[in-house]
Amino acid sequence: MLKVSGLAKSYGGQVLFEEVNFNISPGEKVGLVGRNGHGKTTLFRIILGEVEPDDGRISYPGHFRIGHLSQRLRFGKETVLQEAASALPGNEDWIDETYKAEAVLAGLGLREEFFDTSPHALSGGYQVRLNLAKVLVSCPDMLLLDEPTNYLDILSMRWLKRFLREWTGALMMITHDRSFMDDVTTHTMGIHRARVRKVSGPTGKLYSQILKEEEVFEQSRENDEKKRKETERFIERFRASATKARAVQSRIKALEKKERTERLRDIRELDFSFNEAPFPGRYLLEAKDLSFGYGGGPLLVKDLSFALAKGDRVGIIGKNGRGKTTLLNLLAGELAPLSGTVARNQNTSTAYFGQTNIDRLNPQKTIEEEILSAHPGLSRGAARKICGAVMFDGDSALKRVEVLSGGERARVLLGKLLVGPANLLLLDEPTNHLDMESVDSLIEAVDAFSGAVLVVTHSELVLNAVATRLVVFDGEAASVFEGTYAEFLEKVGWESEAVEEAKAASAARGEKPVNRKEKRKLRAEVVSEKGRVLGPVEKRMAEVEGLIVTLEKEAEQASRALLAASERGDGEAISIQSRSYHGARQRIDELFDELESLTADYEIKAREYERRLGEIETE
Repeated sequence: MLKVSGLAKSYGGQVLFEEVNFNISPGEKVGLVGRNGHGKTTLFRIILGEVEPDDGRISYPGHFRIGHLSQRLRFGKETVLQEAASALPGNEDWIDETYKAEAVLAGLGLREEFFDTSPHALSGGYQVRLNLAKVLVSCPDMLLLDEPTNYLDILSMRWLKRFLREWTGALMMITHDRSFMDDVTTHTMGIHRARVRKVSGPTGKLYSQILKEEEVFEQSRENDEKKRKETERFIERFRASATKARAVQSRIKALEKKERTERLRDIRELDFSFNEAPFPGRYLLEAKDLSFGYGGGPLLVKDLSFALAKGDRVGIIGKNGRGKTTLLNLLAGELAPLSGTVARNQNTSTAYFGQTNIDRLNPQKTIEEEILSAHPGLSRGAARKICGAVMFDGDSALKRVEVLSGGERARVLLGKLLVGPANLLLLDEPTNHLDMESVDSLIEAVDAFSGAVLVVTHSELVLNAVATRLVVFDGEAASVFEGTYAEFLEKVGWESEAVEEAKAASAARGEKPVNRKEKRKLRAEVVSEKGRVLGPVEKRMAEVEGLIVTLEKEAEQASRALLAASERGDGEAISIQSRSYHGARQRIDELFDELESLTADYEIKAREYERRLGEIETE
């Protein structure tokens, strides 16, 4: 279908990729991964013909149509519905096929009240959704989607996930949300060290393969280096010996022919931990009967009460515009409630990462100056250390904010959070603009933080990894759910949207919606089956992980005993401990293979159950 041969692209002295070869077959759904700035979007633009490659070619059939999410917003119709329906394939009468556009608009959060609105009257985020709707209804042979979840709320993301699963054409997608990508794609393709590789399966499989290959490369490099040094010592020792002259010359020639293998260049990663302030009490913050609305309008927060203790992880979820960021501003003291109270312990120290805070960065300041401005007593050396922690090493810390990308500005703001000690983190969409590796680093830093965390996010990956409690904005009210996001979906779900989603899905297929009672029954049956099937696999995975930990301790003990026996010259002990060590290592390798197989089997089955549950939700 689409064939890429010998593709290469550089900018200045930076090689993005070279000798790129891959095919995209009909029905394949490929997730494209790689660090920010390593060429993912450039590859898309080359495929679209917007950028010329330095070398190589891209070929596909003459009738082949590629649909992509354009960053340029151009609207020519009077209403939102007309604009979306105008993208329907040319062989259809768009007036008769409007219901397809309505279903997609509704799924992306553009409900019926938007249909007769002018596209130009929409906010920027909703205009992007309208552009995405046009791409989805156009039914191309292949979809190219670069960060399609930007500006989508959690419900729209869940709808888009189901839509793309059912998509029968080819797909290439870039997204920093690993969970979203793995739930949709059949293959993963990565840009790594200027090379591109494609594997069948989820992102974890690709990253695991790269890690193993680089470990093997480094071991081979070290072995080659060791042999080189031995050869050099031989040459130096016997250079003047007449009897060894031929052997010396042979080794010199062999050494000249063999190229030196260079060590792999280190790739910088976001690597930091939050500066923790001690907290001797129990509750850092308590909100009681909290209510707020803007300018006499409807209340976004009404009679909301909850307390935050040390170690709490609270996810704030809901549709856009329902009050999630407003709640953070109330808790941060940037807004005053209309009624109710927010009581903070005298020892509570807050760090606030907000999307609007990124706009407060001074474009004329350098990164170092912005970090220094966060605390008057901070030394330049300490500021440089923080710059390095958020991936601005050396002179890159002297870049001005005005030249930074959105992701780089987000890292500057994270750096400013690290300056002052805190025991309460308020995080508003902290993963926006971060690549997958940086998202993982942020999750690890939050997990290691001993204080309390409130995070507004539409990422189900972040929610599942972090949140143990929820504040849910659903319908007309916000409420506290005592449990994880998975438990919320299983026990409650997005009830306020269930009827409209069912209507939209049914309209798209010309079917009558399933009775809600019957839907709950079907869901319960699938959840029960899921537990029966995956439970034993989870149990065995936990057993294997426990055995690996135990054996690694045994191997470490044997290694120390082997070293001690070697120092004593105890041959019998050396033999015993050597067998013990190698036996443990062999068993560990076998268990890792079993764990990898179990994990792959678990992920495949878990995605299938997620697909079945998703189908029930859309019925």
